[in-house]
Amino acid sequence: MSSTAVFAQDEDSTERLDTIVVTGSNIRRVDMETANPIITIDRAQIQKSGKLTVGQLVQDLPAIAGQATNPQVNNGGGTGASGVSLRGLGTNRTLILIDGQRVISGDVNQIPANVIERIDVLLDGASSTYGSDAIAGVVNFIMRKDYQGAEFSFDYGISDRDDGERTGASFTFGQSTDRGSVVAGISYNKFDEVPAGNREFSASALYLYGGEVIAAGSSRVPTGRVFLPNSPNADGVNLREFYGCSSVTRIAGTDGTSLDNYRCYTGADAYNFQPLNVILTPQERTNVFALANYKLTDNVEAYLKTFVSRTSSASLIAPYPLDSLGNGITTSIDNVYNPFGLNFGPGFTNLTARLTGTGQRINQLDTQVSQFIGGLRGNFGDTSWRWDLNANYGHFTQDSYTTGYLNFSQLRDALGPSMLVNGVPTCVSEAGNAATAIAGCVPLNIFEQDDPIATGVFLSAQSAPFQNFLATSREVTANANGEIFNLPAGPVSLAIGALYRKDYSNLLADSTIILNPQTGTCDLGTACTSPLTGNLSTKEVYAEVFAPILADVPFAHSLNLDVGLRYSKFNLAGNTTNSKIAVEWRPIEDLLIRGTVSEVFRAPNVSELFAGAASDAPPAQDPCFGYLPGQQQGIGACGPQTGATNIPATGIEEQANGQVNAIASGAVAAGFSLKPESGKSFDFGVVYDPSWLEGLSISVDTYRIYLNDTITGIDAQTVLNLCYADPNSPYCPFISRFEDGQIDTILEPTVNLGRLDTTGYDLGFSYRLPEFDMFGRNIGRFAVGLQATYIDEFDNSIPGAPRFSNAGEFSTLFGNFPRVRGTANVDWNMGPFEASWDMRYVGNVKARGADGALGSGAFLPIGAVTYHDFHFGYNAEPINTQFQIGIDNAFDKQPPLYYTGITVNANTDVRTYDTIGRFYWARATVKF
Repeated sequence: MSSTAVFAQDEDSTERLDTIVVTGSNIRRVDMETANPIITIDRAQIQKSGKLTVGQLVQDLPAIAGQATNPQVNNGGGTGASGVSLRGLGTNRTLILIDGQRVISGDVNQIPANVIERIDVLLDGASSTYGSDAIAGVVNFIMRKDYQGAEFSFDYGISDRDDGERTGASFTFGQSTDRGSVVAGISYNKFDEVPAGNREFSASALYLYGGEVIAAGSSRVPTGRVFLPNSPNADGVNLREFYGCSSVTRIAGTDGTSLDNYRCYTGADAYNFQPLNVILTPQERTNVFALANYKLTDNVEAYLKTFVSRTSSASLIAPYPLDSLGNGITTSIDNVYNPFGLNFGPGFTNLTARLTGTGQRINQLDTQVSQFIGGLRGNFGDTSWRWDLNANYGHFTQDSYTTGYLNFSQLRDALGPSMLVNGVPTCVSEAGNAATAIAGCVPLNIFEQDDPIATGVFLSAQSAPFQNFLATSREVTANANGEIFNLPAGPVSLAIGALYRKDYSNLLADSTIILNPQTGTCDLGTACTSPLTGNLSTKEVYAEVFAPILADVPFAHSLNLDVGLRYSKFNLAGNTTNSKIAVEWRPIEDLLIRGTVSEVFRAPNVSELFAGAASDAPPAQDPCFGYLPGQQQGIGACGPQTGATNIPATGIEEQANGQVNAIASGAVAAGFSLKPESGKSFDFGVVYDPSWLEGLSISVDTYRIYLNDTITGIDAQTVLNLCYADPNSPYCPFISRFEDGQIDTILEPTVNLGRLDTTGYDLGFSYRLPEFDMFGRNIGRFAVGLQATYIDEFDNSIPGAPRFSNAGEFSTLFGNFPRVRGTANVDWNMGPFEASWDMRYVGNVKARGADGALGSGAFLPIGAVTYHDFHFGYNAEPINTQFQIGIDNAFDKQPPLYYTGITVNANTDVRTYDTIGRFYWARATVKF
């Protein structure tokens, strides 16, 4: 990878070698190396990586941190998408572009790799250039132009354990004339899932407790778990005293209809859900593209860029974990199979089970993305001025079908009162009255959920809810740039422009999963959501001036100043003005000293504002464990105002498992007033390209970004912690508990959550060695490269809470922030042969809260991980075919264990580490 900026998003065919527009600026210039710190991934690097999609290639960059999604994310993923989180600021703060134009989807996997010329990654705030979202930086995909010919490529890969098979094919053709050109093609790729049970690190749900690793799992078990109140049942029996414990499970082989069918529940009964999960989600993707331009006159050119992508993917997780309280379902005391003399459900005690008879929960997704960019561009006579008028339309739609869930409203009668009528279990609407028998109803033995009859009843209530999410973006842009006057050091250039954009989103959902705000649940009992519709409009004008101050004088081979200004007006977020000032100083020709200060801004999007309530089950540790009635410390999070009006004298008991019931939503649904976030970005650095050592380039940059009023979805753990520390916290109303103090529901709306500060350093090194002989023979050409990022600070500040430092840490809320990440490569080619050795380094971190016995303030040290990839290629010129083979993760490095307590996938951080292990691939490309 190169850290030097190269040709960028927009070129004029008649002056391609004279002026260019570099990513991060609107000014046409001769220089390729500017004040903007840019990493470039060229076409050759994309090809030798062997990747069918570019998501992993971008996510491997050292400047990536946090928790962007990728196809390894199963629970909470399954879309096949890969996001980009530069500087760890999140995917919403990294702007994705195609040839300098905004695209509707942040999934870089839907951009076909066979049409990409290179990828420019701008590591600097660029709101004055591109508007909202360009806070951490920009990823600009530059497309192939003026391609002549055709090529067909076929790919195949498989892991060292004979799973994770992938296949791919692509076809590209192009035609160019002196009046225009066209490049079009299609690509297809398919990835098979990898079951979590196929890898030792993910085969069991592993927990760390008191330094001991325990293979456990979920307390929602196939034999059920019945929680016993510390009070008499209908028969006057205190079941806690009867069994000598607070919860029991059914003895395997019994039908659960008598008290002697049960024994005390222990941790050894936990259900291992891991084997039915996956560590690589299945996906199948087809991309079609066409790019064309045609000169209508000598001064006017028409152009069109079309991209259409369709992805079929899925997530696969363990069978449904039934929870009577969380799902809002009641099992009657008069159910014929109920031996406990107790009601179970809301307002009563809890009953949980793992519904293994209904099979895996599978969420199948169909995602279609279309992007159309077209317009006219040209020049004003023989002047330096260029103009561009274009329209940009993006269309995103995603359909999801979910199986393995139940419509609990259909089980209400089956779980209600029932009795034996002529020896046959019969549902009745009035307990003990056979005359009130309910036609067509079969009583459900929820205590033996895997019994064939019970399974049949469950399956009769099975539901496959459907959701459709639609988003569109319409944008019209007009811009012009050129020289306005001359200074002694050169011409002063100006770029001006204006745009209008309208974004629209709409979510439709099956009635069975529409959340009832009063009950906090839905007919399905989980995966609840709410309809969403809304639109945002944006109006912007911008200007940028580039002025050469000095040139060819002592201590100033060149000194340039670049100033930009953008005014943005949003229909729902007010208005803002963002500026930048950049300085480029070359005291000598070989040395560039650069610096940029930019104001950055992000307006809330449609989902952050209008997303309806949706059920969630986040990991969280309740700080109220042991809280006593009347205790003042933690009263805001644990006390009566949360609904905990009958806390046991011994204190609130430990929660049943590591997840809690929550409702996530946009700001409006929770009654929270959301503001924009804004801040500044600073970048200063040096680039040294010594003329005395051709091929060497070294760059060092330091960056700092701060944001105020950060827009984020607050998580359950943060709500609990903030309210426990401060009973006057505005987040205390988000907590709802049952009478005994156990958590009922926690609201997780999108809020403005304080301030974010991050600082760090980037290092770039590349050297193309001169050709040399060894033992009298030429041994080819070598090139080496290194990119590294050091995170010095990544802090989140929340009013009323201690400063939360993430640098060098992993946390459930913010993800992974190793202080050091890096990549290195050694490339070789000689004639038709080529080879490469690529390394990726992820530094050591401390995992916050991994040990359940020590709490969220304790850390688990996680060692550094280095991956090695090898590639070899041969170009058979007589048949116009290139053959490539490769091994990824050649030494089969397994991911470190973070444990289930702080992760929801595979006991590790699947967003950072490779889960597949050693992987072999091959590719053949034929050119015509």
